[in-house]
Amino acid sequence: HVFPQAASTVLPDPARFFAPGLLSAPLPTNCFFQNFTLKNGDQPEYIHPYSVRSAAAGLTVCYPARSHSPTFDIQTFAADLTVSSPSDAAAAAQPHRVVAFDDLSVTLDFSPSLRAFLVRGCPFVTVATAEAAGPVDVSVASVHAFLEAAPCDDARTKWRLRMNSGQTFLLYASAPIGLSQFSVTQLAAPGFSGVIRIAYLPDAAMETVLDQYSRCYPTAGEAALNRPFCIDYTWRKQGWGDLLMLANPLHLRLLSEDCSVRVLDDFKYRSIDGDLVGVVGDSWVLKTDPLSPTWHSTRGVNDDGVDEVVAALRKDVDSLASSPITTTSSYFYGKAIARAARLALIAEEVGCPDVIPAVHRFLKATVTPWLDGSFQGNGFLYDPKWGGLVTKQGLQDSGADFGFGIYNDHHYHLGYFLYAIAVLAKIDPSWGRKFMSQAYSMVADFMTLSRKCGASYTRLRTFDLWKLHSWAGGLTEFGDGRNQESTSEAVNAYYSAALLGLSYGDTHLVSVGATLTAFEMLAAQTWWHVREGEGIYEDDFSSNNRVVGVLWANKRDSGLWFAPPEWKECRLGIQLLPLLPISEALFPDAGFVKDLVSWTTPALARDGVGEGWKGFVYALEGVYDKESALAKTRALASHDDGAAGTASTAIDGAEYKLLGRWNALQVCHVYLQVKMPGFQIVSVAGSV
Repeated sequence: HVFPQAASTVLPDPARFFAPGLLSAPLPTNCFFQNFTLKNGDQPEYIHPYSVRSAAAGLTVCYPARSHSPTFDIQTFAADLTVSSPSDAAAAAQPHRVVAFDDLSVTLDFSPSLRAFLVRGCPFVTVATAEAAGPVDVSVASVHAFLEAAPCDDARTKWRLRMNSGQTFLLYASAPIGLSQFSVTQLAAPGFSGVIRIAYLPDAAMETVLDQYSRCYPTAGEAALNRPFCIDYTWRKQGWGDLLMLANPLHLRLLSEDCSVRVLDDFKYRSIDGDLVGVVGDSWVLKTDPLSPTWHSTRGVNDDGVDEVVAALRKDVDSLASSPITTTSSYFYGKAIARAARLALIAEEVGCPDVIPAVHRFLKATVTPWLDGSFQGNGFLYDPKWGGLVTKQGLQDSGADFGFGIYNDHHYHLGYFLYAIAVLAKIDPSWGRKFMSQAYSMVADFMTLSRKCGASYTRLRTFDLWKLHSWAGGLTEFGDGRNQESTSEAVNAYYSAALLGLSYGDTHLVSVGATLTAFEMLAAQTWWHVREGEGIYEDDFSSNNRVVGVLWANKRDSGLWFAPPEWKECRLGIQLLPLLPISEALFPDAGFVKDLVSWTTPALARDGVGEGWKGFVYALEGVYDKESALAKTRALASHDDGAAGTASTAIDGAEYKLLGRWNALQVCHVYLQVKMPGFQIVSVAGSV
């Protein structure tokens, strides 16, 4: 890392929950088990298909029920089964210990004598007695009453646990285990050594499948990004037989014929992310279509529209000198420099090179101070405790910079900076060479692939290699797990990193950035873009929403951090901004786009709707109805009251002759970027 090291006063101490041997390397700050490492470590995490909580030397497993309405869909936690050891009761006040973790699993010593292998997508929760502990007394308790706790075989290695909740769990043991009913809600087994596996039984027909694969258990899992547009899953396993795992709906779409797995279509667990389907095999290949990041629009600009765009462009470039950036917020500052950088690329595209020097001067003057440490009021620093970038303002204020100092929204903020840096390095290669190490440190903060001890940053800070999208919430404990609001800002981060790779001739960075961009977009289309009747969400939620506001591990919310559910234009906008050439690939389905715009449009009649937010709706409308979108966009321009910052004067209809080889999304894109350059600033990012 090249940024100065600094000590934060607001970050938690990782030594409380991470094993000492893990503390010498950077630690995850946005991962699927983050709640286990924050405050008391006792909030649950959703490790598909179970919500799991570790507290008071016990591990609680929940097969979550759903609660839903037109405005939310949420998984609720109940203490269905809790495994513990009475001999560890004295250790109940001691925190559990994360002893190992990787892309697909976390290993948790939740008591001195019991260890859990928590592997994502495993239909069993696996608990092993500690090797040094000898025979361990085991307790299996429930918030429900046990109606039946009976062995299923003479060897007493399989038990059926039936509760008054209507649930049935199966318990498998690697050696005979003698469970007896200690009370109506508690079972006890003396002197057990070995491995216990617990599985919920959703359907009686699935029992034979669980039996067949109960003896092979995963202990770790890696997701390798060794090839473009491909992720390879490999699990380490113990026991014997084949490995049974579960795939989410996006996995099933991407599972390649290159891997020898068997999909069990009738073996399904319910999930807020859609049905989880059985897959037999200890290595998967997930493959998606290639994506080529481009600086400019994919279709070009028609000649007869160029003059009008150039005239507007000149006015906005001229305004850069008279409109200095006044914010010190890393988020809003990043947006301002990215917007200026966009003007340079538009100038390239419409053949207006004479304005680029002014943009160059502006970018050099505004970007350089953040990279050389001379910016007054804020700046990037390196936190050695967790291993990552923080801001000066975030050192002592966890709410500053939308929580950047506690690892919130890193990909959002840094994505805007990287876009500006990529453009500046493109038009000024000598500047790019001078600040290459700073640029790569910013990329590495959220895109490091290495797990080595010598790395300065944790592996893929924000990107989830099992869900295939990013999480924004950093080191904040949330009852519903991690969250992310804006998928389009996440796409911007990886897309901008790919552009930086283009500037530096770094084909590996281009490849990794493009690959993460592609998966992030697929996940957005799968879980944020809501299609009625698709079956992932409950009917009342899916019929009332076309896009999710904030997506949590355990919840889908129609509200935003900064807006109520009724402000549908903000919900559409936060999943579209910033408008870029990549935006069309994020919304490839014109039929869905039409449904989304139709769903949003009535909200525009509300008093006080911002012009900038309307522009996003019209931009998407242009995908399927160019004339209507253009008419509405012209009206926006002619009624602009200056609230969008340095917006130029009204555009006349001639400008839209550039429609030729562009579709209207790109037209509105140029209009919004050039004519209403402040429009992005009205959004609020934040997950705190």
